[in-house]
Amino acid sequence: MSLKSRLAGSDILVAPGVYDGLTATLAQQAGFEALYLSGAAVAYTRLGRPDIGLTSVSEMTDTMMLIRDRVDLPVIIDADTGFGNALNAQRTMRLYERAGANGLQVEDQTYPKRCGHLADKSLISKSEMASKIAAMADARLSSETLIIARTDAIAVEGFDAAIDRAEAYLEAGADVLFIEAPRSGTELKRVAETFRGRVPLLANMVEGGATPIRNAGDLEALGFDIVIFPGGIVRALARAAQDYYGSLRTNGSNSPFADRMFDFDGLNGVIGTADMLAQGRRFDGNEEQ
Repeated sequence: MSLKSRLAGSDILVAPGVYDGLTATLAQQAGFEALYLSGAAVAYTRLGRPDIGLTSVSEMTDTMMLIRDRVDLPVIIDADTGFGNALNAQRTMRLYERAGANGLQVEDQTYPKRCGHLADKSLISKSEMASKIAAMADARLSSETLIIARTDAIAVEGFDAAIDRAEAYLEAGADVLFIEAPRSGTELKRVAETFRGRVPLLANMVEGGATPIRNAGDLEALGFDIVIFPGGIVRALARAAQDYYGSLRTNGSNSPFADRMFDFDGLNGVIGTADMLAQGRRFDGNEEQ
């Protein structure tokens, strides 16, 4: 089922954050219907750096291609600001779409951007962002590829300005609206009341961020259609890795940590090593015909 078709359903779509083929595989095995390729997660893991616009369009495209080679779930990909002006945003659309992305999230920050839950953001004009959305719509190869327009205006210009910008982005051709970092349950409710039934709405749950954490059922009841948990997997794995390295340094062995990790065969089972080797034997010329 395409991302566009799935959003026509009544149940909220939960898209966990992933950043490589392994996390995408684990999320698929857990039963999720779609994934969110987080630019922040790629910055955290590939660069070991914060989400302040350091990742490139090429790095994100390469990551998308690797994930698409591994899983067939719909993927929403973080397009940041489109990595520049409208022409850059069109190129981002073409690269991401050809890499297998099903939805592109683009935001109205200046470039380089920063995480939506960090302070001191700045925005391009409403008209420039609307033009960027229209340019991306013109460049896409398939109408099944969705443009998710994000505004960071709440923290910069206030809630009413964010609603005004979202209206303009919807008129410009956005398929989904993403109003970043509502600061309270009241603001979440006002977003939903303004747009539900008119356009799919995306909510972003960041542990420790500006928006109070709500579960998928609560957000669905408000009127949201998608919820992403973009960086949670990195926070979980970073904590586990910190404990793992500390244990190894202290004990000189992984034995004390064994109940918190896969062994060799366990991990090979998760990633399907036996099946892949069996598939390879079909083509090595040594099997009896």
